[in-house]
Amino acid sequence: MTQENKNIPKTRRILVAFYSRDGHTKRIAEILAESLNADIDEIKDKKSRKGLIGFFKAGCDATLGKTTEIAFSKNPANYDIVVVGSPVWNGRVTPAVRTYLLKNKDRIKKIAFYVTCVGRQGKALLQMHEIYISDPLTEKVILRSSEIKGVKQFIESLKSVV
Repeated sequence: MTQENKNIPKTRRILVAFYSRDGHTKRIAEILAESLNADIDEIKDKKSRKGLIGFFKAGCDATLGKTTEIAFSKNPANYDIVVVGSPVWNGRVTPAVRTYLLKNKDRIKKIAFYVTCVGRQGKALLQMHEIYISDPLTEKVILRSSEIKGVKQFIESLKSVV
């Protein structure tokens, strides 16, 4: 290997995995994936969370720290970095993301977290830390009121560590 090649950074494979009930977290995931040239994988909750009743049950399940049956298509072990996104439900991480992290924590090499919320982040990021155990590369709370600014800051913090 020549001296010049030693200075060229290796391309890192990045996956943005997310759960989104109403599309806000998905929109952020799409922006992140495009900006980071990353693959994207939607975590699908097999339990219906639609409508007003679904909304209240979702908050209750998150509060109780429940898991759920999920589907996703990409193996996080095939990536150098996995960025995991979740909405905040009643100040907590969603059951779908809780389940994803529990199922994959031994397969994820490096991780970054983001949560989307209207105002109060509560314990969501702390819960993601507790499930994954190791510290993430970076993390961000993205408030809907300042979404674009928050996304740009998160992208810059991710680019500085990758």
